[in-house]
Amino acid sequence: MKAIQAILATCVYLVLLVCVYYLHVQYFKINVVFYAAIADGIIAAALSGVLLLLVCSFSKLTRFEILLLITIWLLGGYSYAISVPTVIDRSLSFYILEKLKQRGGGIRQDAFEYVFTQEYVKEHHLVDVRLTEQLASGTIVIENGCVKLTPKGEDLVKFSRYFRQNWLPKERLLMGKYTDALTDPFRHSEQRVDYTCK
Repeated sequence: MKAIQAILATCVYLVLLVCVYYLHVQYFKINVVFYAAIADGIIAAALSGVLLLLVCSFSKLTRFEILLLITIWLLGGYSYAISVPTVIDRSLSFYILEKLKQRGGGIRQDAFEYVFTQEYVKEHHLVDVRLTEQLASGTIVIENGCVKLTPKGEDLVKFSRYFRQNWLPKERLLMGKYTDALTDPFRHSEQRVDYTCK
């Protein structure tokens, strides 16, 4: 009986999650898709928790079991936020598939560098979106046209560089060859550039 109640309550949570997310993206201003989707998961979990406490038919569940369900819902909301709206919003993989569809089902392989640099960046407003996300996250500031790391950004870079160099695959398949190129993508980066600022 308790398992059925937990499943029904989770179904209510899922319906609320979809409704809250839909209303949020349709009628409210969104700064960062990922953060908005996480907030929607929290709101849906809170509403579902209140409903559980108010509806008498769910009285067989103890407060501890309700707390566990809310925890599961929060984790589910986080997974949803990452796996659906955020992936679709920023995924280059989805972009490739959508671009293939837009161009009639096929694009020459040697044209993809052009597609990425000339079309993807413009069509998805990639620079504006990523700078907006970093500003909202507090990892950068923009002063006098110069984008600079904040202390929080510095800490995040230290972690990401450490993780990239030590915990990403050393033998990763890229176009038929195994390589460690993505453990240090700056390995062959140009040293002399004219776009830095102090």
